[in-house]
Amino acid sequence: MTELPRTPSFQLNGKRALVTGASRGIGLGGAMALAEHGAHVVMAARNEEEIGQAAEAVKSAGYSAEAISLDVGDHAAMVSAVRQYGPFDVLFNNAGTNTPLPYVDVTPDNFDMITDLNLKAAFFMAQEVAKGMIKAGKGGSIIHTSSQMGHVGGIDRSVYCGSKFGIEGVTKASAIELAEHQIRVNTICPTFIRTPMTASTFENPERVKWLEEKIKLGRVGEIEDIMGAVVFLASNASALVTGTSIVIDGGWTAD
Repeated sequence: MTELPRTPSFQLNGKRALVTGASRGIGLGGAMALAEHGAHVVMAARNEEEIGQAAEAVKSAGYSAEAISLDVGDHAAMVSAVRQYGPFDVLFNNAGTNTPLPYVDVTPDNFDMITDLNLKAAFFMAQEVAKGMIKAGKGGSIIHTSSQMGHVGGIDRSVYCGSKFGIEGVTKASAIELAEHQIRVNTICPTFIRTPMTASTFENPERVKWLEEKIKLGRVGEIEDIMGAVVFLASNASALVTGTSIVIDGGWTAD
């Protein structure tokens, strides 16, 4: 009789997952996806009321979650929180920001605001979680929210692109170093997803036309479009996947 291979499990039962920027948008979608597949999700964001409401919504849906109010850019507070609530099996390192500006209008303050959160805070959050994973000796999965703009350029997004190209580099390098500990590091790279952060783009008819021309599948992304990729990268289904990206861009970067 032919011995059939078995599909690796997408379930996350018994796993602890930390999700940053989890009060809304992609972070909330990722937290819900991980919780639906059995993980206990620690949901972090700066606004205490918003993250509390988000975690309560996940729990009310029948899943396991708790909220922590945390500014991931506050290094001391971040380290304290990770050590208190960890160790974690999964990190969905999602907190990020952008203020679209023409290249010639970017100021040092604008540059620092974006790179401090998207690159510096993301780097040290992943570093601290990885330390806990190494100490626990169980391996784990670190998932950074990057962007299609970590692979191509974009109008009014010079700093944002720089921060996301940076996190792609960090991902590849850290994946090499952490592989001996069975810690995988990857990114998801969405196109424009309808979230509060992208609202201003969708209010600009010229930018909407640009999006429609670039996204080959003919529509912008929704939160649900990223949820499956988060579960895949968190689970044993991606056990041999590290140092790479899942680009969820509707064909934007196919040219």
